[in-house]
Amino acid sequence: MAKVIVWNLVSLDGYFEGAKKWDLDFHSLGWGEEMEALSHGFGASAQMLVFGRVTYEGMKAHWTKAGDSVVTRFMNALPKLVASRTLTASDWNNTRVTADIVGEIAALRAAPGKDIYAFGSAELVDALLKANQVDELMLAIVPVRLGEGTLFFKEGGERQTMELLESRPLKNGTVILRYKVGTGTGV
Repeated sequence: MAKVIVWNLVSLDGYFEGAKKWDLDFHSLGWGEEMEALSHGFGASAQMLVFGRVTYEGMKAHWTKAGDSVVTRFMNALPKLVASRTLTASDWNNTRVTADIVGEIAALRAAPGKDIYAFGSAELVDALLKANQVDELMLAIVPVRLGEGTLFFKEGGERQTMELLESRPLKNGTVILRYKVGTGTGV
């Protein structure tokens, strides 16, 4: 069975972007050789990338114009699935759009295959968590307090327990946390 893995960089105070859309300057504080190597691993282990519409638009704008690199090549080559109620098609290589993201993800998880990565996409991640369609949460906690921005985790929904799979500090102070996502409420 394929696993759905959510990956994102977040500030210590829980924001995945600053006060303005696509304000990701704090990512540079977490980036380095170790994060680069981790990114290369995503390309090798992924069968598909999944984005919400807003993240898709930003990723497409960036990666279709980015210079040649290992990450650029896999971002453009891998199949991509976009959750959207407003888009119906995409001109980004290997991309399809769906209005039924939960149904699509459930079908992908039921079949054998490599990992499915959801990058960014707080609204999408919220919907997938609420539908119990996330297997693993992988967060890079960047050592900065932004004070404002867009929180990664949305309010509401049921309590979900997580099992720590890995805690890896990087040389730059960023900590990568991997959790298995539970469906129960825990104690």
